[in-house]
Parts: sequence; structure tokens; C-alpha cells
Amino acid sequence: MPLTKEAEEQIQELQLLEQNLQNFAMQKQGFQLQLMEMEAAIKELEKVDKGYKIIGTIMVEEPKEELLKDLTSKKEVIELRIKSFERQETKLREKATKIQSEVLEKIKSD
Repeated sequence: MPLTKEAEEQIQELQLLEQNLQNFAMQKQGFQLQLMEMEAAIKELEKVDKGYKIIGTIMVEEPKEELLKDLTSKKEVIELRIKSFERQETKLREKATKIQSEVLEKIKSD
């Protein structure tokens, strides 16, 4: 039993959504790794008296408070990006679920 053109288009859209979801998952995973690194750096920095920052190819001493402020700011940005990816993933999953149920309904009715 051949599928209708509309069902085929929906299946293609569903495949595209799945690819997008995989891309989002990979990007989100990269940001989660960065977040873990930031958290580890903050934790370690809180244990020491002096802090250093790498600028280009050299390491320079930086006030601990400035480093903490910078790391905390970067951590917040990364957390916002992760939340944004999660919202986009949720929307894509909802759309994929809707399309999938529509396609299955068309297949059953044919």
C-alpha cells in the first residue's frame, strides 16, 4: 500500500526533526561539559589564595575575586544556553510526536 504524498512529506519532515534533535543534543552536551569545567574551576579557585588566567600563550596572575566573577558570569551564560537548548528540544519533540501520530493515523486509515 503506497503512502500519500502528504504522508511522505511528513515522514521527511519527521526525519529532519530527528536530525535537528540529534544536533541539539550534541551541542547541549558540549555546553554541559563546559558547565562542568566552569563549576570545577570555581570550586578549585575557592580553595586557593592566588589565581591565574591564561592570555594567549602566557599565564598571568589575576585577582581571585575577578576570576570568580568572570567564571560565574560565564557559567550563567552557559546555563542560559543549556536552558534554551532544552526549550527548543522540547518544542521539536512535541512537533515530532504530533507529526508521527498524524502519519500513523493516515497509515491506519488507508
